[in-house]
Amino acid sequence: MKDEPEEAELLLHGALRLAHESGNKEAITYTYDLMANLAFIRGQLENAEKLFKATMSYLLGGGMQQEDNAIIEISLKLATIYAAQNRQELALAGYEFCISTLEGKVEREKELSEDTLSVEEKANTHLLLGMCLDTYARYLLFSKQPAEAQKVYEKALQIAEEILGERHPQTIVLLSDLATALDAQGRSDEACVHAQRAADLARQVEHPELHVLLSNLAAVLMHRERYTQAEEIYQEALTRAKLKRDEVSVQHIREELAQLSRQRSALL
Repeated sequence: MKDEPEEAELLLHGALRLAHESGNKEAITYTYDLMANLAFIRGQLENAEKLFKATMSYLLGGGMQQEDNAIIEISLKLATIYAAQNRQELALAGYEFCISTLEGKVEREKELSEDTLSVEEKANTHLLLGMCLDTYARYLLFSKQPAEAQKVYEKALQIAEEILGERHPQTIVLLSDLATALDAQGRSDEACVHAQRAADLARQVEHPELHVLLSNLAAVLMHRERYTQAEEIYQEALTRAKLKRDEVSVQHIREELAQLSRQRSALL
């Protein structure tokens, strides 16, 4: 949290040594998981892959089933690693395993009474399915498959609205992402409706990523050649991004404004 990953890694190696010395399998598994997440955040994908696999091995060796949510979460992270490494077959297999396993699990859990499985536990499984769908949709969009991404985003959005409500920050992001998938297909009118709705809701709840959502709306408006409105929203997004000190977004918005200016000039 203090942005000292090297120190964190040294502490985790110490923790792992102590866990092995005491023969505490739960501590070993927990520490491997923390180390894997740290490597993943730092972009050390090969190391993260090994550590996630070690974590999964310990969990399965301890009797955990493949459809357990903890196994699914690790499988999703592995699929994301494979996608980043362009190991497409493994990435697809990972996403399909996570989604199909959870879809079956959600259906089976519907039949269970609250005495057997709590409402909260059922909701957690359903939300994990939504997370998997969201991640897979982003992969499809990045892979230039916007029509397929749209279908998956719609499923993820339906789950988020049902479990979290339409004003939840994650639901709002999914709504904006769905707009991006529609816009990538040239369906800018539909995209604009969703992007505007996402921006309106984001303002109401003071969404922490409002500048990103406004930038997405401005991009859709630019594609509809509504340049004046797009520029106004880009400028607001830029101001908010600077306040957030989000340098990546600041750079992106400036590039979009330059592109907008070029497109405007071409019409004169």
